[in-house]
Amino acid sequence: MVSYVNILLYGVGGLVVAGMALLVAFQEKLVYVPVLPGLTKSYAINPSRLRLTYEDIWLHSSDGVRLHAWFIKLFPNCRGPTILFFQENAGNIAHRLEMVRIMLQQLRCNVFMLSYRGYGASDGYPSQHGIIKDAQAALDHLSQRTDIDTSRIVVFGRSLGGAVGAVLTKNNSDKVAALILENTFTSILDMAGVLLPFLKWFIGGSCSKGPKVLNFLVRSPWSTIDVVGQIKQPILFLSGLQDEMVPPSHMQMLYAKAAARNNQCLFVEFPTGMHMDTWVAGGDHYWRTIQQFLEQHAPEQKEDSSSQKGNGNGMKVE
Repeated sequence: MVSYVNILLYGVGGLVVAGMALLVAFQEKLVYVPVLPGLTKSYAINPSRLRLTYEDIWLHSSDGVRLHAWFIKLFPNCRGPTILFFQENAGNIAHRLEMVRIMLQQLRCNVFMLSYRGYGASDGYPSQHGIIKDAQAALDHLSQRTDIDTSRIVVFGRSLGGAVGAVLTKNNSDKVAALILENTFTSILDMAGVLLPFLKWFIGGSCSKGPKVLNFLVRSPWSTIDVVGQIKQPILFLSGLQDEMVPPSHMQMLYAKAAARNNQCLFVEFPTGMHMDTWVAGGDHYWRTIQQFLEQHAPEQKEDSSSQKGNGNGMKVE
């Protein structure tokens, strides 16, 4: 009897040790995927392929890493809103060009697409601390341009990009007019239990009830749930209810946390939207929602700032 108990204990212990080893060895390959399987790190296409007017931008992050970006304009003298777009974890900015092409047409805006360090043509290796510096470099560049309306810079982040955008928006209340989050997770700590269910007993974010004894092993926690409650700017939450990667409950928790302190939050659900195609599944409703949000919170003129306060209440729309 004792031998069976010992075998069971050794087996459980072995699983925990194996899980820890996998977490330490492969966690950043799960969080950051600059190269999709079967493809190369380089860009498959560039904006000119889609007949978009753009600039190749080269920046240096504050720690010296050389970064690449595309600044795509609706037309050369466009003074409309400028979207600072942060992508999901997998692939590079070239894989988002079709979505950005439609974004320009629908929203009459400019779009700045940043390659995180280690992605696309950017140097370095991805990490949370590093990507936060990269995002700041992109915003600083935009804020210094004279050919755009710098009062109309709006951050847009999808999935991992939402975590990046939330930190940047919190840290730059004077430079970012508003934030748009799409299918973003509460934290990588919570996502660990989604991707590897047995880990939820040992790793978790502020919403988790587990012992969290292995949290110290996670090098890129991206705790968006702890950031959104500190953001003062308006936030639009876009949630695909068929998201197969990030449970939609994560977006609901992010909204609840933000709206408790920020009365300029709007939550919109898209019943058939999946993780990567909510912008397609949402159709006209998706783009109209964003357009109305921009018109309210990043208008062409801001003489009467009181008119931009919204209706004084957080809103949830289905």
